[in-house]
Amino acid sequence: MPITVGQDTAKTRKSLSVNGKSYAYYSIPAATEAGLGDFSQLPAALKVVLENMLRFEDGKTVTVEDIKAFAEWAEKGGNNPREIAYRPARVLMQDFTGVPAVVDLAAMRDGIVALGGDAEKINPLNPVDLVIDHSVMIDEFGNPRAFQMNVDREYERNMERYVFLKWGQKAFNNFRVVPPGTGICHQVNLEYLAQTVWTDSDQGGDEVAYPDTLVGTDSHTTMVNGAAVLGWGVGGIEAEAAMLGQPISMLIPEVIGFKLTGAMVEGTTATDLVLKVVQMLREKGVVGKFVEFYGDGLDNVPLADRATIGNMAPEYGATCGFFPIDDETLRYLRQTGRDEDRVALVEAYAKENGMWRNPGYAPIYTDTLELDMSTVVPAISGPKRPQDHIALDAAAKAFGAYVKGQRDGKDASAPAEVRWEGEGGAPEPRDIPGDEGHHKKGWYKTDDGAFQMHDGSIVIASITSCTNTSNPYVMIGAGLVARNAREKGLTRKPWVKTSLAPGSQVVSAYLEAAGLQDDLDAIGFNLVGYGCTTCIGNSGPLAPEISKCINDHDLIGVSVLSGNRNFEGRISPDVRANYLASPPLVVAYALVGDMNVDITREPLGQDQDGNDVFLKDIWPSQTEIAELVQKTVTREAFQSKYADVFKGDEKWRGVETTDSLTYDWPPASTYVQNPPYFRNMSKEPGTISNIENAKVLAVLGDMITTDHISPAGSFKESTPAGKYLTDHQVPVREFNSYGSRRGNHEVMMRGTFANIRIRNEMLDGVEGGYTKGPDGKQTSIYDAAMAYQEQGTPLVIFGGEQYGAGSSRDWAAKGTNLLGVKAVIAESFERIHRSNLVGMGVIPFEFTGGDTRKTLGLTGDETVSISGLDSIKPQQVVDCSLTFADGSTKVIQLKCRIDTAIEIEYIEHGGVLHYVLRNLAKAA
Repeated sequence: MPITVGQDTAKTRKSLSVNGKSYAYYSIPAATEAGLGDFSQLPAALKVVLENMLRFEDGKTVTVEDIKAFAEWAEKGGNNPREIAYRPARVLMQDFTGVPAVVDLAAMRDGIVALGGDAEKINPLNPVDLVIDHSVMIDEFGNPRAFQMNVDREYERNMERYVFLKWGQKAFNNFRVVPPGTGICHQVNLEYLAQTVWTDSDQGGDEVAYPDTLVGTDSHTTMVNGAAVLGWGVGGIEAEAAMLGQPISMLIPEVIGFKLTGAMVEGTTATDLVLKVVQMLREKGVVGKFVEFYGDGLDNVPLADRATIGNMAPEYGATCGFFPIDDETLRYLRQTGRDEDRVALVEAYAKENGMWRNPGYAPIYTDTLELDMSTVVPAISGPKRPQDHIALDAAAKAFGAYVKGQRDGKDASAPAEVRWEGEGGAPEPRDIPGDEGHHKKGWYKTDDGAFQMHDGSIVIASITSCTNTSNPYVMIGAGLVARNAREKGLTRKPWVKTSLAPGSQVVSAYLEAAGLQDDLDAIGFNLVGYGCTTCIGNSGPLAPEISKCINDHDLIGVSVLSGNRNFEGRISPDVRANYLASPPLVVAYALVGDMNVDITREPLGQDQDGNDVFLKDIWPSQTEIAELVQKTVTREAFQSKYADVFKGDEKWRGVETTDSLTYDWPPASTYVQNPPYFRNMSKEPGTISNIENAKVLAVLGDMITTDHISPAGSFKESTPAGKYLTDHQVPVREFNSYGSRRGNHEVMMRGTFANIRIRNEMLDGVEGGYTKGPDGKQTSIYDAAMAYQEQGTPLVIFGGEQYGAGSSRDWAAKGTNLLGVKAVIAESFERIHRSNLVGMGVIPFEFTGGDTRKTLGLTGDETVSISGLDSIKPQQVVDCSLTFADGSTKVIQLKCRIDTAIEIEYIEHGGVLHYVLRNLAKAA
């Protein structure tokens, strides 16, 4: 809520009249007039943060010096890393991260009561919206009943979670739940919740206008930056603190300007553009920085395309990818059903407060780079990182090289002999394009006949994820590819699991209005649900015979999805190579079913007359797409589909729960358990202790993602998590996923570092969550950690570059903490995970002086001691003593990545939530 304190910023409070209504606002030009500094050349993204300082300046948490630091930022050429306290207007959650967040809030209510405080002190002070979008799994596909059957299974699996969330909706103020089957949180945010300029009443009853800002418990919260709403992902623990009134401690960021010129050419899509942007910005290095897009080329970038680029900010490593307000912003707000008075306010406010993009807009940036969009070519990215950009015409060759590398590195022998286990003789094997003796082959049989599979068989083709399904241009494009393919008699290959999971019901509305859903259905892209599905790892099981063929023959199966993540082990346990592509290309790859085929030159199949059909024969023109978008994507569709967004269907309305301030934790639940964080918590914090004689739990490589650390997908009966559920009489069919079990710390502890593709360098050639236990023998990471805990032995993790890339997954930090890890030592950290570690009381350290796990020859048999922590300062360099297995020692220097003074307090308290809880208890 806006507050009006502070002698200097009171002068910046002005009045704005729009359509006969008066709003108070905090004026950046007035701040210059008041002598606080020249802010005229700040990027729009940074002006949003500056306005936040003006509105919340109180002489304590936010000072005049903080405000002046923004003028100094411009004077210093875009660099002045001063610590500031930032307060976003609202919080966005999805259910995978939202359930554990609500679990934490419920546990904090128990904790504050135990400390003698008032349970009602634990209540969100800012609006919180939780969208249930991560739970639907693709069990059924390729038929008209798929949607309803998947919804039914979703409720069967997740009823305990939904009862708990409904309790939270009743128990907490300012907390709303968007029910299952509505859409993906980022798309619902973009299309409905976001306002670009927010309004609220202050203590005096005045209506105050200010920029719409938020943090979200999902890294792709950045999608809404396309609509000039400043938002980014944080861990659930940081979001919970923000809900409870704790400001977000951050450094004034560097802002990289990304200049766009020219226009996209025929045959390219927004997906092609964003994949190129991801590649360029990863190469540039923008971790922890804002990226702002500017240049006259923005006149040719519709807001849907901007949202796609903003969505993938985590993939290029930035805190956010921001687009200033301009005419296109207004057009989109109007088209998506926002109130006309709101649209008028956005325009007037942006122009009055210097946040409007005029022609020639070019503020001061820390650094810049430029892209002529006419040079963008059709592309995909993969097979395991979003930044691995591959021009489409090189995709087949690149896949062949990947297979060779896999076979040479893992199995240098000749390909496995083709075996046939069906009745009668085996069909003749066909040649595999690009096969140089490295591809393995196998067969499977169905009632329709026998089919050959091989390295490169595409077994999943999924139009999924808010990244692209929010964009009507690529969705209409996919529908037209399907229509043209259908007219020529083409359909998906029988081994391809196809699915369509839009990010909102509006997508279905315009696909049906255009008559394109029938065409998508005809080639297997039936609606399977409104949610994240394949993109989050909920691709569901493959047909048993296909899964068996892949695993029996050790084949490299492929997925192609229109998502944002393709990390190892994320999409499906049966798929090793995953490629990101535009929705039209997903359809094309489903038709050909083989990554070895160069779809830019080779036929996708044959028409009814036996003629070859090429990609160019079914690819629609930009004009055709634009005309259909103009005709079918209407303001009325958005208003209709979002009219009852919080109401839900009959199933949701039938979910019953109790009314109570504190939660009655069901002891037998395997979904929701009271976590141990606040049990027996003292009223006063402790001190930070040195780490002495710690053992190494894992030595990990570069680009260890939060999916590696805390996977979201399915798991087997033989895993520690599977054994736990089996011991609690849960049948394998009801295991669900790690993501859905995040309300139960017992499951999640066992799932930490349990990704099937993670490789611990303490072991030779072993994939999965394994390490050496105290006895030196191979065991699961969970079992080793518990054995060390019994001995009272602290643990450390070693890692490489970009440790913690990917999702804002707080369980990657929570699980690390609960395993007894006191420190993570890496070459570099991604922003969100570093913050999450601190928020859970785990200290992140970076190597210095060129040291790495490799240069030091670390094997994991070392004993580690870190000194200087009892008097630590932000980003201080401390000594680390390594004792090697032969008894020799070496002292190295580590940079402590406790970045701010408040973070030192978080560590002293044992975590940010402990800090907040103690303070609220004292204030009670």
